[in-house]
Amino acid sequence: MEKNFERELNYIKNPKYKTSACQLIELLPDYFYEVPASSTGKYHPSFSLGDGGLLRHTKAAVRIAHELLENEVIGYSFKDDEKDLMIIALIMHDGLKHGIPKAKYVRFDHPILMANYIKENQDKTNLNDNEIKFLQNVISSHMGQWNTNPYSDVILPVPSNKYQRFVHMCDYLASRKFLNINFNNNEIEE
Repeated sequence: MEKNFERELNYIKNPKYKTSACQLIELLPDYFYEVPASSTGKYHPSFSLGDGGLLRHTKAAVRIAHELLENEVIGYSFKDDEKDLMIIALIMHDGLKHGIPKAKYVRFDHPILMANYIKENQDKTNLNDNEIKFLQNVISSHMGQWNTNPYSDVILPVPSNKYQRFVHMCDYLASRKFLNINFNNNEIEE
C-alpha cells in the first residue's frame, strides 16, 4: 500500500531504489497499518499508539532521517544511495513487528524477521546482494542497546557502523515520549 508512503517515497532520489521500496512496501502485512507501535503503550509517544500507530511511528522515524540527511552538517558523510537505502530501511524496519502470522504481542526478534524477509523476497525487487545486505544490517540492529530480552534466547546485533547507528538513532528519536509530532489522517502536519 505504497499510497500510505507517498511523501516518504519522494525522499528517495534513485528511481531503482524508489521502485524497490514500492515493491517491499507491498509485502508488508495488513496489520502493519492497523496496530499501535507498542503493545503496552509503555515505550512510544501518544501519536504512535492506537489504530495506525505503527504506521505513524514509521513515518516519524523516516521524517527524522530525511531532515537529518538533508542537513549539510550531518548528511554530508553519506552518499545519496546510502541515504536512499537508510530511508527504505526505516520504512521497513518494523514491518514484521508482530511476525507472520500476526502474534498478539510484539515479537522481540522482529528486526531479524524483517531482515530475513527482505532477503527471502529479494527477487521481487531490483536490489543486488550488497544492497540487500545493507538493508539487513541496518534493520537487524535497529533496536540498539535493547538487544536482549529475558523472554527470548535471541540476541540482536548492536549497531557497529555509522549506517546502523543512524537508523537506530532515527527509530530511537521517533519513540521518545517527549517528542510530539502532529498527524492529520496519518500524515505529519507541517
